[in-house]
Amino acid sequence: MSIDQILDNTHLLPTPSKQMLKKSITEVSYPKGYILLRADKVEANIYFIKKGIARAYAQTADNEITFWFGKEGDTVISMKSYVANQKGYEDIELLEDCQLYELKTKDLQALFEKDIHIANWGRKFAEQELVKTEERLISRQFKTATERYKDLLKKHPDLIQRVQLGHIASYLGITQVSLSRIRAEIR
Repeated sequence: MSIDQILDNTHLLPTPSKQMLKKSITEVSYPKGYILLRADKVEANIYFIKKGIARAYAQTADNEITFWFGKEGDTVISMKSYVANQKGYEDIELLEDCQLYELKTKDLQALFEKDIHIANWGRKFAEQELVKTEERLISRQFKTATERYKDLLKKHPDLIQRVQLGHIASYLGITQVSLSRIRAEIR
């Protein structure tokens, strides 16, 4: 996915503002398994996925809990670092070789000061991320595991082909055995 498509999906910018923002963005690539963002660290960069897939997870004493997947067009960010300049609580692992667009948070913050259109783009970006987080929380609280799995199939059918079932089970808040049972029932 192109950086223009990603930026436009957040909020349309006037051409001069978009060009100014794009000057601060570079392309980077990392291999499958790379930990892009680390928990307990203030992250200095925001990434947009050009190609590939990633997951966010938190460590507990005995396992990892996956709570987010990102793919082409999605933003990879530690919101706690972005908003409050504080250490994040999540690790972000690349599940495929990834091509990413990288934007330094300090550069974006400086652009907010220079250009109201970019500042509004940043506000829209934060609002969209908040709504996505709220939707995940509500789904986890009020839907059954089967309903959550059906939603995942409907909204992101390619994830089932691209992501290990153990990560999907963790994301749904169930065991891999329960996920196998749900998948058998749906077939």
